[in-house]
Amino acid sequence: MSKSVLVVGCGMTGAVTAFLLSKLNPQKLMISCWDKARGAGGRMSTSRNKENVNQTVDLGAQYISVTPHYQHIHKKFYDDLLSTELLIPFTGLIEGSRHGEGTKNFVAPKGMNSLVKHFLSMSGANTHFNRTVKQITDINGKWQVKTDDGLTESFDCVIMTPPVPQILQMGGDIQQLIESQPVIHNCLKNVKYSSRYALGLFFADGAEIDVPWTASYVTENPCIRYIAIDNKKRGKVGGASMVVHTSVPFGIQYLESDKDDVQPIILDHLKTLLPRLPEPSEIKCQKWRYSQVKQSYTDSPGYVELKSDPILLCGGDAFVHSNMDGCLSSALKIVNRFVDLFNKL
Repeated sequence: MSKSVLVVGCGMTGAVTAFLLSKLNPQKLMISCWDKARGAGGRMSTSRNKENVNQTVDLGAQYISVTPHYQHIHKKFYDDLLSTELLIPFTGLIEGSRHGEGTKNFVAPKGMNSLVKHFLSMSGANTHFNRTVKQITDINGKWQVKTDDGLTESFDCVIMTPPVPQILQMGGDIQQLIESQPVIHNCLKNVKYSSRYALGLFFADGAEIDVPWTASYVTENPCIRYIAIDNKKRGKVGGASMVVHTSVPFGIQYLESDKDDVQPIILDHLKTLLPRLPEPSEIKCQKWRYSQVKQSYTDSPGYVELKSDPILLCGGDAFVHSNMDGCLSSALKIVNRFVDLFNKL
């Protein structure tokens, strides 16, 4: 008899987990993926200009930096993405970057969320968006999963990949399961994230951004930490677009503020840095309450097991470290543990 598996979260960890599960035994596993957002990507988010869909900006992760260690152990993933040209080498100048010897940088020409979409598509999972999971409850050996709008479905196994604070806020049996395991409880509470804002700026046809770099890390501004010419980053001529990330202190200072109030503050700082910048035709503002992982789960196990029967696992970059390789490592460890538990059912 086949078993139903729900992966909560359609970011990189969730997408790769679904993909790896699909390769185990398609006859025995029915995989679903739910996400509260309107589309796949999570913190690998790509936004489009509503007036010109060919203009895009990566509002979250900007590019992939891969150390020699991960070039080796995650080779099969990178070979796949490079062979399909979903990833290409980042050839532009990154001003102020600090990467170790042998580290390679890659960019996603179709947007960072194209990487997540690729693995979701390869998984064949039954994927749904705009589903915010609020409760997970053990009912007669199955997980009853309820969304904020009242939708309820049952699954044999659940794998959760949202940011840790969102897991800690879930209702049903989650709180009791976590609190009954003090070590896990304390480690989850100690996970910390940075917070920041991101602006995506789209410019009219013919607009030129006269800077010598493709991306730049800013060190002498209290608001802005990073700027990239997004179309240039992907090797696209024309259709200029830009992304601006704020510093973490700025993000924390304005974390509870309305985005409409914060956007003009960021723009004022941007104009001091780039006074000749053309006026954008459209601006998108994104608040990242949970941006990069600042403090990971203790000892970086890749996942935690809240219950073995029925299976309930949690994972994500917070259980390793905050980048794509952290997501890949977590997904691999989640699926390895899932196989061990599944074979005992």
